[in-house]
Amino acid sequence: MSPLKRFTENLLQALVSLGDHRLRTSLSILGITIGIAAVMAVSTVSKGGNYIVYSELATFGLNSIWIYRDYRNDSPHRRSRAGSGIDNRDLAAIQGQAVRLGVSRVSPIVRGADRRPTIRKGGKFASASVIGVDSDYLDIVNDRVASGRKFNSNDLETRKQVAVVGPEIAQKLFGTLNLAVRESDTTVVIGSHRFHVIGILAPKSRDFLASIGSEGGQNANDRILIPYSTMQKINGESSISHLQVEAAEFEKANATAKALQNLLVSRHSGNFAYSYETMATHIATTDRILGGVAIVGIVAASISLLVGGMGILNMMSTAVLERTREIGIRKAVGASESDIQHQFLLEAVLISVIGGLLGLLIGVLASYLLARITGFPLIPSLVTISGALLVSIVVGILAGFLPARRAAKLHPVEALRSV
Repeated sequence: MSPLKRFTENLLQALVSLGDHRLRTSLSILGITIGIAAVMAVSTVSKGGNYIVYSELATFGLNSIWIYRDYRNDSPHRRSRAGSGIDNRDLAAIQGQAVRLGVSRVSPIVRGADRRPTIRKGGKFASASVIGVDSDYLDIVNDRVASGRKFNSNDLETRKQVAVVGPEIAQKLFGTLNLAVRESDTTVVIGSHRFHVIGILAPKSRDFLASIGSEGGQNANDRILIPYSTMQKINGESSISHLQVEAAEFEKANATAKALQNLLVSRHSGNFAYSYETMATHIATTDRILGGVAIVGIVAASISLLVGGMGILNMMSTAVLERTREIGIRKAVGASESDIQHQFLLEAVLISVIGGLLGLLIGVLASYLLARITGFPLIPSLVTISGALLVSIVVGILAGFLPARRAAKLHPVEALRSV
């Protein structure tokens, strides 16, 4: 008999046997269905959560490095010195050694005395975070100008009083996200200075980070960006609050940050201490937290899958006891041990596969429903679906192996004596 014909006969016999005990079979299938659906739900929610968190972290620039003076240093000598410890000459030095330092882009961040001044346009008012930046800043933090343009070298060199505003500010002051054509229509007063709005930023979402109380969850849509040179002119000094740098390589971001720190310490003869943060470090921390949560969730969901596997094991063990005489008859007429083992193993795998497919169907439908309700990307991936189906098959094999092996080893004479 060919292997295919033998498999077909075993499959038909397995289906008949499962059909003879519909209730017991259905309960075993239900156990696997619940287990697979739970594992899929946890995996899908975890994947969707990761996507949301990393997409919001990307709004800061995944290769970003922030370097600034460390005012908390305990040295009295350093504490007595005023200033940010970073100026335009430091910026020029970093730009001149960018390749050696592993720097792709760098933007100074210059803040005014009033961090959130009142913005006026006619009779309309708004409060916004105003910072002076370089033209590279928008590329570093993945900002996009939805209307108008960003700064150019002429704006920076001539210290023009131009601004790029966030969408919330544009909506409050202009009532639209489309930039007006006439310059008189786009003039706003920031504090006591008039600025011409040349661009409006595209909206950014950091809602999830804000919802969990993260410091990174500040509103990104009520910012106003002006040339850092213009902010320095308003401040009356050339100091830079801190630097935001884009590392050329994500994997070397911490090494680049350390090299920048050493360069600044050297340039100022150790009179200032500096600290740095890298997005790479924040992402590594996020990976550990999200990875740990995902593992705990999958382990918890797998308990229900384990219970389903135990249900298959119990059902198949009972089936062997009930069908001992049948096994003896089959062996007496020439069935081999492998035939008996394959039949019982096939029954266990069928239960787990059917349960797995139903669990996948429920998991996919639940994911789509949750995605529609929450707006989160909770769509299971092909890898998740394939993995869940593979797990259900493995559970069936493991749960059915011992009963199938015991059935195959029964002695035909003893089996025929069974009542």
